[in-house]
Amino acid sequence: MVSTTRRRFLGAATTILAGALVAWPAAAAEYEWKWQSYWQPNTVNQKAFERFAENVEQKSGGRIVIETLPVDAIVPQSEILDAIAANILQGSNGGTGYYVGKDPGFALLADFNAGYESPEQLTAWFYEGGGNEIARELYARYGAYFIGPALWGAESIPSKKPLRNVADFEGLKMRAPEGMGAAIWSKLGVGVSTLPGTEVYTALERGNIEATDWGTLGMNDELGYGDIAPYAIYPGIHSMPANDIAINLDIWNGLPDDLKQVLQEAAIELNQDSIQANRELDQGFVAKRDPATLIDWGPEERRELREVAQEVWAEWAEKSEMSQRIYDSHIAYMQKIGLL
Repeated sequence: MVSTTRRRFLGAATTILAGALVAWPAAAAEYEWKWQSYWQPNTVNQKAFERFAENVEQKSGGRIVIETLPVDAIVPQSEILDAIAANILQGSNGGTGYYVGKDPGFALLADFNAGYESPEQLTAWFYEGGGNEIARELYARYGAYFIGPALWGAESIPSKKPLRNVADFEGLKMRAPEGMGAAIWSKLGVGVSTLPGTEVYTALERGNIEATDWGTLGMNDELGYGDIAPYAIYPGIHSMPANDIAINLDIWNGLPDDLKQVLQEAAIELNQDSIQANRELDQGFVAKRDPATLIDWGPEERRELREVAQEVWAEWAEKSEMSQRIYDSHIAYMQKIGLL
């Protein structure tokens, strides 16, 4: 059932993208925008974001030009949504989970921790299960339009000691993003720190933390985390995040339909590009590693983690009206595709 859903989504996306292969006639730029990402310069995801901008420019025949800025270039990540509403930035490939202070529902959009088993499943929830529609409603309350999600795959956890089961997390000092992930780790007895991503390497190096909930195996090793925290849970067990591709709401409402379609098609392509690029990055770093440093959890260990995660999902559902609606939507879709 899951594989059928995946095939159906990818088939639909392919049909959409086939129509995008015809280039628009060249034209002068009508829109010149600054968009900021969640990503550090020269990383695999920042490069995917840059390809997105190039794709938009090509598809629009030069009518839209996007300057792609890395993390913290103009505002801190937590302030991106405010900057978009104020038109300081016109858009983002930003970290949805950093907006939890505005509404807890952002946490359930950003990462339904220990829920989905592949990025294709979560992508299908956005495009088939009503995720995009409910995300757009939430973002509109803060002056932005959610074009679509940008995923990268199941995340790993680099650590200074092997973490083979739930019990091994007791007493661990670990960085985790604010939201449901931090709540799950706290239930497992972790001493959670919500450091920004720019401070993770130094904290690991100095021993202030022993592990970090950050990115995929390849993303972590690309940043050098594996050099100082040599063990990693792989394949990932706990996190399937989704960043946003978002734009100022007034700008979106003022765009002609053909340029809205350009952005929607480019968003689908960015999502697939990011997922594939990160899979290839993971595989490259797996080939370089000592196999003994890669910790693969079995079905029983994964079941124990999901039981804790389900408690946290339900707790977060009660935090706001939007949280409940997003939770209900996820649960209904996961039941439909056989995950629950």
